[in-house]
Amino acid sequence: MNRIKGILYAAVSSSTFGLAPFFSLTLLLAGFSAFEVLSYRWGVATIALTLFGWCSGCSFRLEKKDFLVVLLLSLLRAVTSFSLLIAYQNIATGVASTIHFMYPLAVSLVMMYFFQEKKSLWVMFAVSMSLLGAALLSSGELEAKNGDTIVGLVAACVSVFSYAGYIVGVRMTRAVRINSTVLTCYVMGLGTVLYFIGALTTSGLQLVADGYTWLIILGLALPATAISNITLVRAIKYAGPTLTSILGAMEPLTAVVIGVFVFKELFTLNSAIGIILILLAVSVVIFRKQKKAHPIIIGGMHKS
Repeated sequence: MNRIKGILYAAVSSSTFGLAPFFSLTLLLAGFSAFEVLSYRWGVATIALTLFGWCSGCSFRLEKKDFLVVLLLSLLRAVTSFSLLIAYQNIATGVASTIHFMYPLAVSLVMMYFFQEKKSLWVMFAVSMSLLGAALLSSGELEAKNGDTIVGLVAACVSVFSYAGYIVGVRMTRAVRINSTVLTCYVMGLGTVLYFIGALTTSGLQLVADGYTWLIILGLALPATAISNITLVRAIKYAGPTLTSILGAMEPLTAVVIGVFVFKELFTLNSAIGIILILLAVSVVIFRKQKKAHPIIIGGMHKS
């Protein structure tokens, strides 16, 4: 029963996070800047997760020597979400989400070459497979309306490495001792401040008055951010980290379906093969046997 419960939590987590492109693009098309979208998304999500943490009995006390680490992690997470949003603006959302899903490969490479983790031919094979998949994705019609393909691809790649850096940072620094909900709240709260400053120094931050826009903001901040994080933690508890990570493949698949049916994005045979190759490559890495837990799992508790 617990395993079934865990699978359901994992499915809810990955599918709700896959809704992020829909809500994000809806706000962007309504005239919001990337900084504004993320200010509202992370701000509302921080409030929701903080309330959840208080109700769960979490202590939000943070030691002074932990603050700099948390600040650096928040910068990496802020770059991840911002670059992914730029990718959504310039290339098909399904393509951007699928490329972002390659972050476990980047984590494995960083751990192997910078932290003396045992090198694996399977990982190298998976990386090659994912690069082939990415090449197939980029060979098709992937540009969004009025978008710049190069900018979109570069932004998606930046999101891969910044998120990988965040995950490694969570695993290899003092942050690993901090409760996951508390860490997420601090990271998102500091990120909100950064986005707010970015909005004020660029296009400004428009106040939202109409109910429909607030529904979109709440959809982005609650299901696609807060709920996806909360259900992910519970999925790992009941179903285990490996199965939860595999079910995370629903994130890019949900984005692809929404992109095709809502935003009329082109979906070709090359796109399908590319997505399959990337998902298989990530699965190879997740299933790879290690003596100690893979940092993907810990980092995966904090969604983009």
